[in-house]
Amino acid sequence: MREALDILYDPLVPWSVLVVLGALASLLVALALWRGLAGWWLRGMALAVLLLALVNPSLQREEREPLSDIVILVVDESASQKIADRPAQTRQALETISARMKARPNTELRVVTLRDGEDDSGTRLMTVLRAAMAEVPQARLAGVLLLTDGQLHDTALAPELPAPLHVLLTGRKTDWDRRLTVKNAPAFAILGEEVLLKLRVDDEGAVPEKVRYVPLAISVDGGPEQVFRVPVGEDLDLPIVLSHGGINVIRFTTPEAAGEITARNNAAVVQINGVRDRLRVLLVSGEPYPGERTWRNLLKSDSSVDLVHFTILRPPEKQDGVPVNELSLIAFPVRELFMEKIDQFDLIIFDRYRLRGILPDVYLRNIRDYIEKGGALLIAAGPEFASAESLAHSSLDAVIPAIPTARVFEQAFLPVTTATGGRHPVTEGLGNLRQPGGGADKAPAWGRWLRQIEVRPRSGEVLMSGIEGHPLLILDRVGEGRVALLASDQAWLWARGFEGGGPQLELLRRLAHWMMKEPELEEEALWAAAEGNRMTITRRTLGKTVPEVTVTGPDGSTETITLQEVSPGRFEAAYTGAEMGLYRLGDGVREAVVALGPAAPREFVETLATGDKLAPLVALRRGGIFALEEGLPAVRSVRAGRPAAGRGWLGLTPREAYLTADVKVMPLLPAWLVLLMGTALMLVAWLREGRR
Repeated sequence: MREALDILYDPLVPWSVLVVLGALASLLVALALWRGLAGWWLRGMALAVLLLALVNPSLQREEREPLSDIVILVVDESASQKIADRPAQTRQALETISARMKARPNTELRVVTLRDGEDDSGTRLMTVLRAAMAEVPQARLAGVLLLTDGQLHDTALAPELPAPLHVLLTGRKTDWDRRLTVKNAPAFAILGEEVLLKLRVDDEGAVPEKVRYVPLAISVDGGPEQVFRVPVGEDLDLPIVLSHGGINVIRFTTPEAAGEITARNNAAVVQINGVRDRLRVLLVSGEPYPGERTWRNLLKSDSSVDLVHFTILRPPEKQDGVPVNELSLIAFPVRELFMEKIDQFDLIIFDRYRLRGILPDVYLRNIRDYIEKGGALLIAAGPEFASAESLAHSSLDAVIPAIPTARVFEQAFLPVTTATGGRHPVTEGLGNLRQPGGGADKAPAWGRWLRQIEVRPRSGEVLMSGIEGHPLLILDRVGEGRVALLASDQAWLWARGFEGGGPQLELLRRLAHWMMKEPELEEEALWAAAEGNRMTITRRTLGKTVPEVTVTGPDGSTETITLQEVSPGRFEAAYTGAEMGLYRLGDGVREAVVALGPAAPREFVETLATGDKLAPLVALRRGGIFALEEGLPAVRSVRAGRPAAGRGWLGLTPREAYLTADVKVMPLLPAWLVLLMGTALMLVAWLREGRR
């Protein structure tokens, strides 16, 4: 505790009035002097006492409690500070600074730790400093120390400082690093077409031996690596062709070189979503009916679908006397479609088609071969499917998942989803799930259909059923291809809103895309959606249980995860990765890969320690940048506004802040004293002048 004395002035009248009164008093004294009055100086003193009384001086005595100076030390513990021997440098510097500040009188050290920014935002050094300064009184801040490698990503957010700023730089002059950068990678690419990725490999820092070429390994979805030799310090355009739809995970790596400070930026992961350019669909309509327009509208509504519609308007048995050469202006290229270009279609739809000799059996055998090699066939069956002209009696019989019984139900019924259909991606979430006992949910209510063909399934999965539980929608895999059978031609009633309609558009859209092998509609699938360093693992299955998933990290470590069922056929689990990179998932049946974090983490874009980014801020605040490998500088006290750094030393500005504990104010000229002094001086002046 210490005392401080101050004189305060609290005028009884405005200062402008005091100035005028002072001028008048001076004029009166001058007049008295001019007239030769012997007491002129006594009159002047009396007027001065009166003016001083109007100024109202007071003596203020304060009891002050001194406050310590505060020094903020921001310790950078971001990812780039954990490479090479920087953690040891940071730890040793922190211990030494703490000891020196503890030995320094009237000084308090506040240490703030900086971690990696969220969502790959990098080192937010200035943001952390600004938050720390908000908790410190500006009058007590003696200096700021930044213990960092100098790599930060928020320089523009630097706060105003009333004290010196110093940087204690980790790293070494001999550090060097090899960095792989993906400069340009599209989020989407068309299957089967080349897409260009721009890559670059750079050697930075004190490179001991410069090389012109380095090996670059490329792998897709965790598969075998292909190794190429690429130039160093040059942009490289790399053509990539995606082999499958959905997410393609492409990993690029270059081997770690001897002596480089980190290999974390020697790899980059790119995720590209493979999409089809155009989907080619061949729709074969056996005869005109209201449902034909439903299929056509569905397929034409998708701009990515190229539709070829083959409609049989005049069957051979129809005898109307019209010459053949007048039936059509352009002959339909049947042979070209079904023999030469059949492999160019992604999906073939037979809508109420019957065997009338228009398509010879050799064409149908060609379609069967097309399916077994990876094609897709959808049959929308009408009454003809139960007759002798059914496709089930052709060469396609081997690939059709059910055979007709020749029975046709001509009655209203409500389509429902089976238990398997509730788990299958084509029909999950559509509603109307069949319950034990034959009932069905009433929400949402579907409109009824009016006809169903009785079929006996022999392969595949029944997703929907109708009258008396007979199969309505059956999906099957044949060889490398897929086949679907819809045992009714009444789906168009939903499109017309009959009895409220139903999810006709969504059902047929999913059905068509499942047959064209869209990855998101696979019934047995394992994948993960990444967000930052977290992933959501999803396993879809038609079964009721799934095996545990083994997660293999970038460093080769493994962890077993148990998935929980979140909806019929869908199992999920959340997983947080210890580090960014490529993770492999497997459950013994399915495998998947996922990349956590960005293609190139921001913390490892620039890894060499440098003070260049902080130099303008340090110079503005008269501080210094000190490399820790040259030793920790001594600490001195400097006055405000003076240079605060020199060879081997850094300066802190003592603030001499205090807390006022008690204040006492005492007037220097009380009223009685003013009256006494003024009266006495005037009386003495009168007596002196009276004797003269």
